[in-house]
Amino acid sequence: MKLSRNLTLAVATASCALALAACKPIDKDAAAGDAKADEAGKKTDGADKIEGLPTEKHQVSYMIGMDIGKSLKPMKDEVDMATLQRAINDVFGDKKPLLNDEQAAKVMQGFAQKMQAKQQEEMAKKQAEMEALGKKNIAAEATFLADNGKKPGVTTTASGLQYQIITAGKGGPKPKASDSVKVHYTGTLLDGTKFDSSYDRKEPAQFVLNSVVPGWTEALQLMPVGSKYKLWIPAKLGYGAEGTPGGPIPPNSTLVFEVELLEIVKQ
Repeated sequence: MKLSRNLTLAVATASCALALAACKPIDKDAAAGDAKADEAGKKTDGADKIEGLPTEKHQVSYMIGMDIGKSLKPMKDEVDMATLQRAINDVFGDKKPLLNDEQAAKVMQGFAQKMQAKQQEEMAKKQAEMEALGKKNIAAEATFLADNGKKPGVTTTASGLQYQIITAGKGGPKPKASDSVKVHYTGTLLDGTKFDSSYDRKEPAQFVLNSVVPGWTEALQLMPVGSKYKLWIPAKLGYGAEGTPGGPIPPNSTLVFEVELLEIVKQ
């Protein structure tokens, strides 16, 4: 059985890390020798000055330790560091290991299977949570849009898109779906959580209109240059049941935008 990439990396790099960090009794002469070596290192190895890491050897060792620590952290509850360190010391000291190669392979295979099952369980749990959240959001959307559509100044299109004119453009042209446009916008969820803003970046966004979510493509074709609209985009015209996995938009989220159409960019 092949180990997962993370597990293989963690097991391989743990040996390296613990080899570098293996504890040994320190006597005064050894400590003095290390201190002299460190002082010499300060003068000869050209390492950058970093507090607590005076030589390149110290810095490289700490860097490797950081990398190994990050690799091991996801499975920290599964590993006894003292026993890991003992195994490293036994190998470095040419002592007979407590596991032979066959036993070690069997333990590794069992551990890999256990971690894989745990990962699958966590993924299934996360998927169930996302599905429940998606159902909750789609129900909230139906209630919200039904009420919002009754408010003065709010227009609902045949697709379910809702918009309100904040500033009307003064007879400017309207873009086609194939046009490239330049806009300023702020995007939020129904609860007011902001997930994106060109204003915050202090730079307008530019894109081809038919390359974005359907709600944007439809809405901006209604807007003359120079206008500013508020949009309520149903999930089916936005990011749908998936949302943005790992991103800021949950499944079946209604998107709320204030959009200012600055110009139609000539190709």
